[in-house]
Amino acid sequence: MNMKNKKFILLLAATSLFSSCDLMDQIESKAVVINNYERTSLALAKDNRELKMEIERLRFEIQGLESTNSFLKVKLEDKKTEEKGRGLASVAPVAAQNDLVKYDIYKWSPNQILATAETSFRKKDFEKSAQFFHALAVHYPEHKEINDKYLFQAGVAAFESGDHPEWVIAHLDRLVKEYPASKYYRGARLWGALTHLQLGNSDQFFETVEEFRLKYRNTDEWKILSGHYEKIVQKYKK
Repeated sequence: MNMKNKKFILLLAATSLFSSCDLMDQIESKAVVINNYERTSLALAKDNRELKMEIERLRFEIQGLESTNSFLKVKLEDKKTEEKGRGLASVAPVAAQNDLVKYDIYKWSPNQILATAETSFRKKDFEKSAQFFHALAVHYPEHKEINDKYLFQAGVAAFESGDHPEWVIAHLDRLVKEYPASKYYRGARLWGALTHLQLGNSDQFFETVEEFRLKYRNTDEWKILSGHYEKIVQKYKK
């Protein structure tokens, strides 16, 4: 074999060797990538299983909370119904043919009821005002606006309507008991006394009127009564 052929064979062998090394490097590199894919796939599969388990746990927890919430709603409605019945048991409802509120139809919000009551009061539409004031206590007995001012306006509106003395007594007696320091206290006592007079309860009437005559002669409340006081005394003390 001549020298030229030997060089060719050596060159071919070297080329084959380098090609084999490069091929091995490529195979090893691909193996590393495949291994990384497998590890990543296994990790993702594990995370997926854990997420599914967490989703199932949360779904079960939500179902439990929904059941608890439904139970509490039922209990709350029962309590409201009980308190409503207890607080207004002695107060007669509005006659169906004269019901101006029609709550079952319109489902008024508390603010709508109160706004209508106060607007009607300013317009001296006392029947409508009395019914809407009363409706707030019936349908929303725990509302924050049921305070001394509300009770006083509700009582006066009922008195001026001339048709709901039981509402007058209910609202004003509550004011007297729950708000003894209220600026509406004397007014509540006065209008309550006048209602008792209309109902023929002369003892309750004169008890309050004598108290005003002795203690509150310089008040606006007494001025309302003073012009009629002697006439009332002569008529009802016989």
